[in-house]
Amino acid sequence: MYYSDDSILFFDGDYMKAKDAKTDLYGQSLHYGYAVFEGIKSYKTAHGTRIFKAKEHYDRLRRSAEAMLMPFRYSTEEMVDATYRLLEMNQLENAYIRPIVICSPNMALSKGQKSYLVIEVWNWDNGYLANKMRIMTSSFQRPNPKAFKVEAKVSGHYVNSILACQEAKDRGFDEALVLDENGNVAESSGANVFFEKDGTIFTPAKGNILPGITRATVLEICKELGIPTMEKFFRPDEMQGADAGFFCGTAAEIVALDSLDNVPFVLDWEHSLSAKIQQAYRHLVLEEDYAYLKTQPQYV
Repeated sequence: MYYSDDSILFFDGDYMKAKDAKTDLYGQSLHYGYAVFEGIKSYKTAHGTRIFKAKEHYDRLRRSAEAMLMPFRYSTEEMVDATYRLLEMNQLENAYIRPIVICSPNMALSKGQKSYLVIEVWNWDNGYLANKMRIMTSSFQRPNPKAFKVEAKVSGHYVNSILACQEAKDRGFDEALVLDENGNVAESSGANVFFEKDGTIFTPAKGNILPGITRATVLEICKELGIPTMEKFFRPDEMQGADAGFFCGTAAEIVALDSLDNVPFVLDWEHSLSAKIQQAYRHLVLEEDYAYLKTQPQYV
């Protein structure tokens, strides 16, 4: 699914066949989840292959490594250049890009002594992961920000995401809505969350969430389209029965929600401001103009 015999990846300065790449079984990254990563996408646009928000993603990868006290030598520009070359070598346009920083062998509970950058790419041309998702409030909480660097994208954090997502699927839902330690809405298992009510778009405030790059993009789109937004702490019951809701993330893009804890969202998705944001995001990643959306009625 992710690579073939001909797939090439970047491994700490070298380009090699994915099937030939190896990692150390005594590394901190394997034993303790001590690694940082990014999820990035490239798109086939009228102007050629473009990596969406490449600088923002690689800047965050560098910040994540710094937050985890990992030595890291690559500049953002070097990583962007390496990724474009890698896409070309694999003949990919619409692709998912997974850079990950792993550490050298070390069984001690101490900071990494040496890190290695790996960049993997694979085809991704199926658009949205899903739409009209049925979600449930998870029994799992997001990690306490006093215990983890929640603003860093760390591999080990995602064990929490696996548990929350699988719990939802085992109960017949599509995804989970995960709360913070105070009982406020935080995120899904792997995406940021928004809901729409009375013409305003709401999203959880920073502090207990990974403030996603797609989340920031959605707020930028809302500003450009004149759609009011509010970042605040709120409970699940405030989101239940709202006009509309959606998850957003690099892989997911903008995913419409059908219901929360079996309480449907009120508006037909196509008649919501959220749908307009979804359209604008798709235009943006394809480097298309979406100014026309400003002149459309409030509900498209």
